[in-house]
Amino acid sequence: MSVGPQSASEPVWFKSSYSGGNATECVEAALVAEGLVVRDSKILEGPHVTVSSEAWSRFVSGLVQ
Repeated sequence: MSVGPQSASEPVWFKSSYSGGNATECVEAALVAEGLVVRDSKILEGPHVTVSSEAWSRFVSGLVQ
């Protein structure tokens, strides 16, 4: 699935391709101008975490090494 930056007012949320069939353990993410927004998929209107593009890139690079 190809996802590009979205409007901050209407983010398009997606689940990780590693999410299993167990609906109790899943996060969703959305790409926004500031970087990446992450939330609990069970609490759609709940709190979320915004991560800058630079921080996300560093995080992913650290996983690959």
